[in-house]
Amino acid sequence: MDRSTIHRRRWAILGVLVISLLVVVLDNTILNVALRVLSDPHQGLGATQSQLAWAINSYTLVFAGLLFTWGVIGDRFGRKRILVLGMLLFGLSSFASAYAQTPEQLIWARALKGLGGAAVMPQTLSIITNVFDPEERGRAIGVWAGAVGLAMGIGPPLGGLLLEHFWWGSVFLINVPVVAVGLVLMVVLVPESRNERPGGFDPLGVVLSILGLVLLVYGIIRAGEEGVLADPLVLGSVLAGLAVLALFAWHEARTASPALDVRLFRDPRLAVAIAAIMLVFFAMAGVMFFINFYLQSVRAYSPLHAGLLVIPIALAQLVFSPLSPLLVARFGPKAVCSTGLALVATALGSYALLGRDTPIWILEAVFFLQGAGMAIVMTPATESIMSSVPRHQAGAASAVQNTVRQVATALGVAVLGAVVSAVYRAEFGPWLSRLPEDARAAAGASIEGTLAIAREAGPAGQGMVEPAKQAFLAGMHVAALCSLGVALAGLVIVMIWLPRHGRPVGNRDARPVEVGHSRTGPRERGSPASPPDDPDE
Repeated sequence: MDRSTIHRRRWAILGVLVISLLVVVLDNTILNVALRVLSDPHQGLGATQSQLAWAINSYTLVFAGLLFTWGVIGDRFGRKRILVLGMLLFGLSSFASAYAQTPEQLIWARALKGLGGAAVMPQTLSIITNVFDPEERGRAIGVWAGAVGLAMGIGPPLGGLLLEHFWWGSVFLINVPVVAVGLVLMVVLVPESRNERPGGFDPLGVVLSILGLVLLVYGIIRAGEEGVLADPLVLGSVLAGLAVLALFAWHEARTASPALDVRLFRDPRLAVAIAAIMLVFFAMAGVMFFINFYLQSVRAYSPLHAGLLVIPIALAQLVFSPLSPLLVARFGPKAVCSTGLALVATALGSYALLGRDTPIWILEAVFFLQGAGMAIVMTPATESIMSSVPRHQAGAASAVQNTVRQVATALGVAVLGAVVSAVYRAEFGPWLSRLPEDARAAAGASIEGTLAIAREAGPAGQGMVEPAKQAFLAGMHVAALCSLGVALAGLVIVMIWLPRHGRPVGNRDARPVEVGHSRTGPRERGSPASPPDDPDE
């Protein structure tokens, strides 16, 4: 397939990539609205809050740990081939998640899903960079970022609709037909492409990254469960995780083919944009984890109603994602990113003001503000990352962005979820002492565990309902203030260090890359024997 044909079909190719991106992002947003049902011992699996956190983080940790490796594999063996393989794994693991019989089975199925998602995500941005010229790349990435926002918005109402009519497994089973359609379109439309200089593999780096993150997240989640930081297992896990991650960073800076190319962070545009995305997703992941319990457990909305209430996030993303490249062109990435982060911080801080009877229109306005801020941040940040490296490093830059985003998501759920759990346990402590010994652990684990015990106790348990809701609100408010602090830190970093205007990449990078390849990979048009791009270009 020659370059001119691909150029004519580039927007159709983008549409196929958006489908693959939608199914990966949609899975997490659908899961959020199902958390309360999964925690119910009768309707779901009776998962504790820590098990729910692991159901989310088993996906994100595997995803983050393998993103860069899958990016290198795609560069070496063909991005289309790895994209198709990743979608197949994702579809099979979605089927396994739907029919999990225990929380542990769900956690392992989600980990397998992370393996498939990690294969899909880096190929999408690499293929976009390959088929779009730099002049249109910003618009294409705007559509890509808008798809993330769309999935964030349609996931909760779709999940609520499914839970209204079917069992909880339907929120995972819905992925299967979408994957099937996406696979057919990929085979027909998406061109194959490779990097003529693919990187090597770094199995030690992959093992160190996953081990370090698992130890760190385990310690954080256990701290929330136990309500103490001085527990030897908590401290040991956190310190061991930090030590392993430090070893990982040292190893990555010295190996020829790193699992995470930390040398890319030397470019201030890439480093600051990565920091902005990481801090935003850290704060947002924790907020979206507890806001569903607020809507369903505190405000008593059905899953469908709670899902519909999140639609303003999607609307804001759809409105502002296409506008963001225009704003960047006029005002520069620094001004646009700063404005977006200020909007996100305002929205996150507003969650600390929510109460039992807050008018729902206020929450809807906050959701819209949150979605607008994220849309304004994501497009210039992603474009800064992708344009700060030569085209042959697009896969690496994409993997770095998605890796830190998934790490931030895992840490956000773990840290802010632990904050909610610790405050909830402390506030609800006097009531726990009144319960039988065998019921205290379940009641103290989460608000849904408390409400389940209250329902089983009948009239005698109704006295626990109001204190449980107040205790949860106290935890949610503290977590919201923590997320506000994180977003403000991101705002300060962007305002100080992000360059006011982007700089174009080199001319060689701007030329289209032939997608048809010889044994050594793709060649630039008119340069069959051209030397490799300068890595520092």
